[in-house]
Parts: sequence; C-alpha cells; structure tokens
Amino acid sequence: MATGNSEVVNNAKALSIEVDKMSKLRVIHYINQFYAGIGGEEKADIKPEIREGFVGPGMALNTAFKDEAEIVATVICGDSYFNENIDEVKAEIIEMIKPYNADIFVAGPAFNAGRYGVACGAMCKEVQEVLDMPAVTAMYEENPGADMYKKFVYTVATGNSAATMRKAVPALSQLVLKLAKNEVIGTPEEDGYLARGIRKNIFEEKIGAERAVEMLVKKLKGEAFVTEYPMPAFDKVVPGKAIKDLSKARIALVTSGGVVPKGNPDRIASSSAQNYGRYDISTVHDLTSETYETAHGGYDPVYCNADSDRVLPVDILREKEKAGEIGELYKYFYTTTGNGTSVKNSLAFAREFTKELIADGVDAVILTST
Repeated sequence: MATGNSEVVNNAKALSIEVDKMSKLRVIHYINQFYAGIGGEEKADIKPEIREGFVGPGMALNTAFKDEAEIVATVICGDSYFNENIDEVKAEIIEMIKPYNADIFVAGPAFNAGRYGVACGAMCKEVQEVLDMPAVTAMYEENPGADMYKKFVYTVATGNSAATMRKAVPALSQLVLKLAKNEVIGTPEEDGYLARGIRKNIFEEKIGAERAVEMLVKKLKGEAFVTEYPMPAFDKVVPGKAIKDLSKARIALVTSGGVVPKGNPDRIASSSAQNYGRYDISTVHDLTSETYETAHGGYDPVYCNADSDRVLPVDILREKEKAGEIGELYKYFYTTTGNGTSVKNSLAFAREFTKELIADGVDAVILTST
C-alpha cells in the first residue's frame, strides 16, 4: 500500500508540473547580434534566425517572469540587416514566430542603441498589426526608435546603457505580464513606460480649480509639484545671419561622424560618447588612411577609414581656400560620435567648444554627420 500511495503522489506531482508548464504564458523575444553574443558592428549584417528558448538578456527576463511566463523562442537579427531590409525582414520574422502560438512579443531592451531601438519598435508594431498579438519593448527616451514608435507600442523607459539592465528587466517583465494577461495598464508613471500621447478621463476627489491652486502654492513656496498637463519643450534656434562675403570668412569643421587621428588618442567612445576631441589641421590638406580614421560604431567604417575626407571634407575646403572662395579654414576641427550620444552631452560639448570658435573669430561652422 505504501508503494502504491507513493506512485500516486509522484504521478500527481508530474501531472501538476505538466499543467503548470501548459499554463505559462508563451513569450517570443527579439534581440540583436550583439546581445546574442554573435558579434558587434562586424556582424551587424547577419540575417534573422530563431532559436529555441532564451538567449543573452533573455535569461534575466525569463527569471523575472518566475512561474507566470517563459521565453519559448528568441529571434536574432543584425541591426544593419534589419534596417536595410526592413519590409522583407519584418515579413520573414512574422513567419518565423507564427508556429510558436505565443501570447506576447517582447523586444530589447535596446537602451540608447539607435538602429536596435528602431528594429525593436518596428518589429513590435508589425507583430501587433499582423498577428494581433500584444508587444512591448524597452529603450532610452532619446533613442530614435522611441520617438518613432512609442505612440504605437508600449515602451518601457530605461537608462542610456546596458549598465542599467538590472533596473530595466523588472519593469519590462512586469509590463509584459500585465499585457499578456490583458490587465488594465496604468499611467506611464505607474507602469514605467514612455508617455504615448494618449489622454484619458479620470475622476479626482478635488475639482480642477482646487488642484491648480495647490500646485500654484507649491510653486510659490519652491516645493516640488507635478503638472497634470506637461507641455513639450522645443529648442528655439535663431538662424545665424547670412555671410555677405565668403571669400573673407573663417570656416570651421565640426562632426558627429567620429573622425579622429589614427589611434583615437582621446579614446572617444564608439557609442554614447562622454567626450569630444579637438585636433589641429593647420598644416593638413588631406585626411589619408594612414593618418585618420573613424571611431564611430554606428555605420560601416570602411569608406571613412579609406578616406576620412568623405565625412570631414578638409580636402575640398582647402581647394576652396586656395581658390579664394572662402577666406580661411579654421585651424582646428571638433569631433565626437553621434551614435547613441545623449542630447544632454551633445549640448554640453557644443556649449564648450563654441566659446573657442567665437573667441577665435570663426564666422561659420559646417557640421557633418554620417
């Protein structure tokens, strides 16, 4: 009898485990080549593939789901390949994930990686529209993917680098579970996602006039308060005055294309730059492959490394200087990498070196990108 009871108990446990597995929500996860451990920029052209279970950051996400959900498959695609073949790739990935009968699609976190963020947003939007499946992603608020897709896709707010992964995963997993279970989603402040521009009517205990007066009193006292209607803030840039005579103008070059002397002496980061460089070109007439290169990690560096004048046109401006079309090419150029670099840092860089440009009588700046 004891043996029989033991077998019954064991069978019941086994059945319980099987039922538990069946009841878990099924999640499809999308990541890029870097987080899949395949490689960096040199592998950004890999075609989409799908693997069973979780890969890379999916481990932390899968753990955060606990017993409520599991990642059944992971889609991997190179950032360059996705963005260069976006329509074809979206259709291909849709066909890849159909057989898994998932409950929800999650992409990222992409943090401040621009092309990765665009891929995450685009793929989530496609899944929602084609498969009628909920989807959610996560990225830094200044990621271009956030600006493009936050109106269509729930986008969990993260820091600007993978160093904030530990904070991003719990917030992302929580929203994934709420969406998959069709629960009511709270405000952006409550559930940690970027505002989507959607306004809803809610009931408050106090009328608007009372709340407005309370906010005004707090403002007058210098106390913290939260407005109920945040207004967008836009830079107002006053156009510079036209240069009447270019033949007498001193022109400077500034670039976010990452052009640096060979060896990158100031160690400007390939992404999310924390500094910029200033380099003397007073005797330089041509940016050769032996003397200059790019530190940028967001585009194929081959053509720039072969001839950095393609990004920073020193050679052309020297020709115009010699022909008398411009007065003078300024003796320094300023450079950083725009790939993932925050607006805050970019403004700080510009405010600093602009003082030098003004002090040295520079009349105009040519700003080049990638």
